[in-house]
Amino acid sequence: MNIRAVIFDWAGTMVDFGCMAPVEALVTAFADEGITLGEADARRDMGRSKRDHVDAILHYASVSAAWTDAKGAPPRPADGERIYRALEPLMEAAATKCATLIPGAADLASRLAGLRVRIGSGTGYTRQMMSGILPRAAAQGYAPQVVVCSGETPSGRPAPLMTWKALIELDAWPAWTCVKVDDAAVGIEEGRSAGCWTIGVAASGNGVGLSLEDYLALPEPDRVRRVAGAAKQLKAAGADYVVDTIADLEPVLADISARVGRGERPTRG
Repeated sequence: MNIRAVIFDWAGTMVDFGCMAPVEALVTAFADEGITLGEADARRDMGRSKRDHVDAILHYASVSAAWTDAKGAPPRPADGERIYRALEPLMEAAATKCATLIPGAADLASRLAGLRVRIGSGTGYTRQMMSGILPRAAAQGYAPQVVVCSGETPSGRPAPLMTWKALIELDAWPAWTCVKVDDAAVGIEEGRSAGCWTIGVAASGNGVGLSLEDYLALPEPDRVRRVAGAAKQLKAAGADYVVDTIADLEPVLADISARVGRGERPTRG
């Protein structure tokens, strides 16, 4: 194995099939302000730090208009800060509740560890939001060597800093021997900027946005259509590869390992 490290995202990639927790928490936080936030708007900037995510939502034309109608004035920076403070405990509770590993995650991590591939992770969650996820994931067999959380680098995604921080702590270099795996376009952009190979995860992530049960209940044509749409977004963000779920990752990692062994580097247009 010529891959030195793999940096995994959390929600929608390794835990929380469908990336459901952030949507639940965001919808609740905005409802508490008297604003109805649609799921599509809650998912639109998924993957960013939650503070940046709140600000992005407040700038959507439909949300800004609804806010102005309800409050008598457009949203201000102080409003974003207040929503974020209320969001943090909501996000912690929802993320803990949804911290079930995506099928195949624990087996993959175990096999990578057996191959001496270092395992790191990055997330748009703060350390507080991760406080319930980490022990639950560990109890299910997944405990990455490094966890980098939102707010622990000067800039969040799509900046490469969280991935670079993880690589530094893992002593894994050069970046072109490492892989970033994420279900959100902004996470793919992060990995590309860091100089890593990037793998998008389509079916279990934010792009499809369904729980495992609802995803499996879809008629096959609908399932294929929705996964294809999510994959298209990840490819447009520059993903070197796209898979359905983490359970499909090993053949792709083997291919990347072979390419690294030949001296190839990820293509950057």
